[in-house]
Amino acid sequence: MRVVYKHVFVVIFWKEPGHTHMKATDNTASDPTQADSAASTSTRPKAAVNFVTELAERAVLVPVGAGLTIRDDIVSTVKGLATKYHTRAGIERELKRFEKRGAKARKRVERHVTRRRKRVERDLRQRRRGVERTVKQNRSRLEREVTQVRKDLEKQSGQLSARVGGITARVEELVSHAQGLMS
Repeated sequence: MRVVYKHVFVVIFWKEPGHTHMKATDNTASDPTQADSAASTSTRPKAAVNFVTELAERAVLVPVGAGLTIRDDIVSTVKGLATKYHTRAGIERELKRFEKRGAKARKRVERHVTRRRKRVERDLRQRRRGVERTVKQNRSRLEREVTQVRKDLEKQSGQLSARVGGITARVEELVSHAQGLMS
């Protein structure tokens, strides 16, 4: 049936050179002069009737052929399924095949999920290390600055104590001198 369908398809789109109508399937003239004489004015009405008839046949045969082709494909699919599943062994074989395919898909998904998880964990570790490094650097900088400020305060405190001590001694000296003058 498929061969007829292909043949009809080819005939539908093939035009005879020099003519406006399509080639008739029963025209087997191999000599171009015979074809020209066949298309003379005395046979033209007959050729037009053949042309219309062929078009009508093609309009019916093409869908019928396509439908039969589809039917054949469906029948072969159903027969294939029937041969696979007509015995218990066949069903078990197919179930094992499905199980293997499912296991393969599961393993693929597990590998994908594992890869994703490892990538996320690696990114988190890298980010955590970066944050820890920044915190450590900031803590070290802060401790250095606090130490420097403490040293500066101790230095200034020592200088201030020395000045206050000098001023206190001077004040005590002036107070004792003033008490001596008053007595």
